[in-house]
Amino acid sequence: MSANVIIIKKYPNRRLYDTSQSQYVNLNDIKALINSHKAFQVVDSKTGEDVTKSLLLQIIAEQESTDQQSLLTNTLLMQLIRFYDSDMQAFVRQYLEMSLAHFLDQQDAIDGFMKQMVNNSPMGLFNQFMQQANPLWPGQQPPKKD
Repeated sequence: MSANVIIIKKYPNRRLYDTSQSQYVNLNDIKALINSHKAFQVVDSKTGEDVTKSLLLQIIAEQESTDQQSLLTNTLLMQLIRFYDSDMQAFVRQYLEMSLAHFLDQQDAIDGFMKQMVNNSPMGLFNQFMQQANPLWPGQQPPKKD
């Protein structure tokens, strides 16, 4: 296990303890770790067993039950369930992981392209000019009216 992996201990009372911060955390804190791309592992406090997957599934289940627009539709879930215990299970897992990684790469590329377009637009160029010119103006006072 890598030294920069955050260890979260899960206690029998379902409380989660972040050993790197020496504090109890909740599912929203775990989601924040995920969104900030920080590596972590959830272990059972008594057995030391890795229970990360069950906690991630709990986060997904909670998110699915509260979101107006669900990511996992009934149809998609049924299709995924059909692949369990089939010869295609390992292939589907790899395919889904690679597809999502490719999707995220494409999303990053589009975000970069859009940012470049905005920066090179007339308003973007004007904004850059104003930011560069701003240090020249702070000491000047507006003209006094008589």
